[in-house]
Amino acid sequence: MFKSVKKWFLPLILIAVVALVATACSTEITATSTTTSTTTTTTTQTSTTTNTVLIGSFKVIGSNTITPLSSLWAENFMNAHSQVSIAVSGPGSGVGIASLIDGTTDICQASRKIKDSEIAQAQANGVHPYEIQVATDALSVVVNPANPVTTLTFAQLSAIYTNQITNWNEVGGNDAPIVVLSRDNNSGTFAYFLEEVIQMAGMATADKTLQYGGDVLMLPSTEQGISQVASNPNAIFYAGLGYLNDTVKTLGIKKTAADTAVQPSVETALNGTYPISRPLFYYTNGEPTGVIKAFIDYCLSTEGQQVVLEAGFVPLS
Repeated sequence: MFKSVKKWFLPLILIAVVALVATACSTEITATSTTTSTTTTTTTQTSTTTNTVLIGSFKVIGSNTITPLSSLWAENFMNAHSQVSIAVSGPGSGVGIASLIDGTTDICQASRKIKDSEIAQAQANGVHPYEIQVATDALSVVVNPANPVTTLTFAQLSAIYTNQITNWNEVGGNDAPIVVLSRDNNSGTFAYFLEEVIQMAGMATADKTLQYGGDVLMLPSTEQGISQVASNPNAIFYAGLGYLNDTVKTLGIKKTAADTAVQPSVETALNGTYPISRPLFYYTNGEPTGVIKAFIDYCLSTEGQQVVLEAGFVPLS
């Protein structure tokens, strides 16, 4: 029932549509929401084909992982509402959250939860972060198709990314040095992989002192990591489902050696069997209203969640 994962490398969308109208209004689309402190879950049946006239412009800044999805949503929404302009950019979740705190973005897209310390910073600045989960992702570990390794455990991944394991023959591969690639520390994916995989959060072997090794190569974008793995038979990287293509090979992941290896997919993320699944978020300053609410309601609608599938990510249900 699910479509296969596709590659979506979309450029930064910066489409400005300016129109003059005699009278116009921006209306919120009816939704049902449940809110706890900074979290809300919204479900609508909204279609972009509406007679409502929406006018406005806003920015979506943050996660590189979510950028292809946000770009698709923005393009669709602007096609349906010609007097709306949306700019999407993906310098990283950390940059997006900082932009929300200092008031330079309207929506922060993040592949990790905002930290308590960041909420405190925001509130001190008169900003009240409002959290909306917009999709789910299965963070995939990828190698070159020529690499004979097919599965790794959390402990092995942790040892690789802390440079305790440095040769592929230590995990059943060729006698070759492991070229370890990671996103840089502006990335929410960097932080999530550190806490959940390298430090093995919630496991008997959990160790919060573990950090990325000094020989790990930090990259500013997911696209660069995929490209380097495709051209280097000894490289390893992690990436969101929406970035996968046939130039790289995904590894089956085991939380412990006794577990069954599970491949990342929409299905395994939805049924909870893939061990590196994570929520993807939008954050706004307070509960969204007007054209921003209309856009987010579209993202959460049946139509918007179909775009999630088409982009290779995991819908909310």
